[in-house]
Amino acid sequence: MTGTTTLTRERADLIESLRRHRSFLRFTVRGLTDEQAQRRPTASALNLAGLIKHVAATEAGWARFAQGGAEAMNRNWGPDVQSRFWHLSPGETLAGVLADYEEVARRTYELIAALPDLDADHPLPEAPWFEAGARWSARRVFLHVIAETAQHAGHADILRESIDGQKTMG
Repeated sequence: MTGTTTLTRERADLIESLRRHRSFLRFTVRGLTDEQAQRRPTASALNLAGLIKHVAATEAGWARFAQGGAEAMNRNWGPDVQSRFWHLSPGETLAGVLADYEEVARRTYELIAALPDLDADHPLPEAPWFEAGARWSARRVFLHVIAETAQHAGHADILRESIDGQKTMG
Protein backbone atom coordinates (compact mmCIF):
# COMPACT_ATOMS: atom_id res chain seq x y z
CA MET A 1 0.00 0.00 0.00
CA THR A 2 1.16 3.49 -0.66
CA GLY A 3 1.30 6.08 2.06
CA THR A 4 -1.21 8.17 0.09
CA THR A 5 -4.05 5.65 0.30
CA THR A 6 -6.89 6.79 2.56
CA LEU A 7 -8.77 3.80 3.93
CA THR A 8 -12.27 3.62 5.29
CA ARG A 9 -12.40 2.59 8.92
CA GLU A 10 -13.74 -0.84 7.92
CA ARG A 11 -10.87 -1.50 5.51
CA ALA A 12 -8.31 -0.25 8.02
CA ASP A 13 -9.84 -2.57 10.65
CA LEU A 14 -9.69 -5.57 8.31
CA ILE A 15 -6.04 -4.85 7.51
CA GLU A 16 -5.12 -4.29 11.16
CA SER A 17 -6.87 -7.49 12.32
CA LEU A 18 -5.12 -9.52 9.66
CA ARG A 19 -1.77 -7.83 10.41
CA ARG A 20 -2.10 -8.63 14.12
CA HIS A 21 -2.89 -12.33 13.65
CA ARG A 22 -0.26 -12.62 10.93
CA SER A 23 2.33 -11.18 13.32
CA PHE A 24 1.42 -13.79 15.97
CA LEU A 25 1.90 -16.55 13.40
CA ARG A 26 5.23 -15.19 12.17
CA PHE A 27 6.43 -14.66 15.75
CA THR A 28 6.11 -18.38 16.49
CA VAL A 29 9.03 -19.21 14.17
CA ARG A 30 11.46 -16.52 15.38
CA GLY A 31 14.93 -17.93 15.82
CA LEU A 32 14.12 -21.43 14.54
CA THR A 33 16.21 -23.40 12.09
CA ASP A 34 14.64 -25.05 9.05
CA GLU A 35 14.94 -28.39 10.83
CA GLN A 36 13.14 -27.12 13.94
CA ALA A 37 10.40 -25.50 11.85
CA GLN A 38 9.73 -28.87 10.19
CA ARG A 39 9.47 -30.86 13.42
CA ARG A 40 6.16 -32.53 14.25
CA PRO A 41 6.23 -32.33 18.05
CA THR A 42 2.60 -33.33 18.61
CA ALA A 43 0.43 -36.26 17.57
CA SER A 44 -0.71 -34.34 14.46
CA ALA A 45 1.28 -34.03 11.24
CA LEU A 46 1.43 -30.23 11.62
CA ASN A 47 4.73 -28.39 11.57
CA LEU A 48 5.46 -24.66 11.78
CA ALA A 49 6.92 -24.19 8.31
CA GLY A 50 4.02 -26.10 6.80
CA LEU A 51 1.45 -24.05 8.69
CA ILE A 52 2.89 -20.81 7.34
CA LYS A 53 3.11 -22.24 3.83
CA HIS A 54 -0.52 -23.41 4.07
CA VAL A 55 -1.80 -20.08 5.40
CA ALA A 56 0.00 -18.17 2.64
CA ALA A 57 -1.34 -20.43 -0.13
CA THR A 58 -4.86 -20.36 1.31
CA GLU A 59 -4.85 -16.59 1.66
CA ALA A 60 -3.59 -16.14 -1.89
CA GLY A 61 -6.37 -18.39 -3.17
CA TRP A 62 -9.07 -16.53 -1.29
CA ALA A 63 -7.71 -13.18 -2.49
CA ARG A 64 -8.02 -14.44 -6.06
CA PHE A 65 -11.59 -15.55 -5.24
CA ALA A 66 -12.46 -12.08 -3.91
CA GLN A 67 -11.39 -10.62 -7.25
CA GLY A 68 -12.59 -13.20 -9.74
CA GLY A 69 -14.67 -15.92 -8.12
CA ALA A 70 -14.08 -19.65 -7.75
CA GLU A 71 -12.52 -20.09 -11.18
CA ALA A 72 -9.78 -17.60 -10.19
CA MET A 73 -8.75 -19.62 -7.11
CA ASN A 74 -6.56 -21.97 -9.19
CA ARG A 75 -7.23 -24.83 -6.84
CA ASN A 76 -4.82 -27.68 -7.44
CA TRP A 77 -6.03 -30.36 -5.06
CA GLY A 78 -4.25 -33.47 -6.28
CA PRO A 79 -3.10 -36.49 -4.28
CA ASP A 80 0.07 -34.61 -3.28
CA VAL A 81 -1.81 -31.65 -1.75
CA GLN A 82 -0.62 -32.50 1.78
CA SER A 83 3.05 -32.52 0.84
CA ARG A 84 2.84 -29.44 -1.38
CA PHE A 85 0.90 -27.18 0.96
CA TRP A 86 1.72 -28.44 4.45
CA HIS A 87 5.44 -29.25 4.28
CA LEU A 88 8.61 -27.73 2.89
CA SER A 89 9.55 -29.17 -0.48
CA PRO A 90 13.19 -29.99 -1.27
CA GLY A 91 15.07 -26.72 -1.61
CA GLU A 92 12.48 -24.67 0.29
CA THR A 93 13.50 -22.90 3.49
CA LEU A 94 11.65 -21.27 6.34
CA ALA A 95 13.10 -17.91 5.26
CA GLY A 96 11.76 -18.45 1.75
CA VAL A 97 8.30 -19.42 3.01
CA LEU A 98 8.25 -16.32 5.22
CA ALA A 99 9.27 -14.12 2.26
CA ASP A 100 6.50 -15.66 0.14
CA TYR A 101 4.02 -15.06 2.96
CA GLU A 102 5.14 -11.42 3.19
CA GLU A 103 4.48 -10.99 -0.53
CA VAL A 104 1.02 -12.58 -0.19
CA ALA A 105 0.33 -10.20 2.73
CA ARG A 106 1.38 -7.17 0.70
CA ARG A 107 -0.93 -8.14 -2.17
CA THR A 108 -3.83 -8.85 0.23
CA TYR A 109 -3.45 -5.49 1.96
CA GLU A 110 -3.44 -3.75 -1.42
CA LEU A 111 -6.52 -5.69 -2.49
CA ILE A 112 -8.44 -4.83 0.68
CA ALA A 113 -7.61 -1.16 0.10
CA ALA A 114 -8.41 -1.16 -3.62
CA LEU A 115 -11.46 -3.36 -4.20
CA PRO A 116 -14.27 -1.07 -5.30
CA ASP A 117 -16.97 -2.90 -3.32
CA LEU A 118 -16.54 -5.18 -0.31
CA ASP A 119 -20.14 -6.32 -0.82
CA ALA A 120 -19.39 -7.77 -4.28
CA ASP A 121 -19.85 -11.53 -4.06
CA HIS A 122 -19.21 -14.74 -5.95
CA PRO A 123 -20.59 -18.27 -5.69
CA LEU A 124 -18.36 -20.49 -3.56
CA PRO A 125 -16.54 -23.33 -5.30
CA GLU A 126 -18.25 -26.69 -5.20
CA ALA A 127 -16.96 -28.58 -2.18
CA PRO A 128 -18.59 -30.80 0.43
CA TRP A 129 -17.80 -28.29 3.18
CA PHE A 130 -19.67 -25.40 1.48
CA GLU A 131 -23.44 -25.04 1.38
CA ALA A 132 -24.69 -25.57 -2.17
CA GLY A 133 -25.35 -22.27 -3.90
CA ALA A 134 -23.72 -20.15 -1.17
CA ARG A 135 -22.04 -16.88 -2.10
CA TRP A 136 -19.37 -14.94 -0.21
CA SER A 137 -18.71 -11.24 -0.42
CA ALA A 138 -15.18 -9.88 -0.49
CA ARG A 139 -15.74 -8.77 3.11
CA ARG A 140 -16.69 -12.34 4.13
CA VAL A 141 -13.58 -13.66 2.37
CA PHE A 142 -11.30 -11.32 4.32
CA LEU A 143 -13.03 -12.18 7.60
CA HIS A 144 -12.47 -15.86 6.77
CA VAL A 145 -8.77 -15.21 6.08
CA ILE A 146 -8.47 -13.43 9.44
CA ALA A 147 -10.16 -16.35 11.22
CA GLU A 148 -8.00 -18.93 9.42
CA THR A 149 -4.83 -17.00 10.26
CA ALA A 150 -5.84 -16.68 13.92
CA GLN A 151 -6.72 -20.36 14.19
CA HIS A 152 -3.41 -21.46 12.70
CA ALA A 153 -1.49 -18.98 14.86
CA GLY A 154 -2.93 -20.84 17.85
CA HIS A 155 -1.85 -24.17 16.37
CA ALA A 156 1.61 -22.71 15.77
CA ASP A 157 1.87 -21.51 19.36
CA ILE A 158 1.22 -25.05 20.63
CA LEU A 159 3.81 -26.48 18.23
CA ARG A 160 6.44 -23.92 19.21
CA GLU A 161 5.89 -24.49 22.92
CA SER A 162 6.27 -28.24 22.29
CA ILE A 163 9.56 -27.69 20.44
CA ASP A 164 11.40 -25.49 22.92
CA GLY A 165 9.00 -24.05 25.50
CA GLN A 166 8.72 -20.64 23.82
CA LYS A 167 5.29 -19.00 23.68
CA THR A 168 3.88 -16.29 21.48
CA MET A 169 2.03 -14.75 24.40
CA GLY A 170 2.26 -15.17 28.14
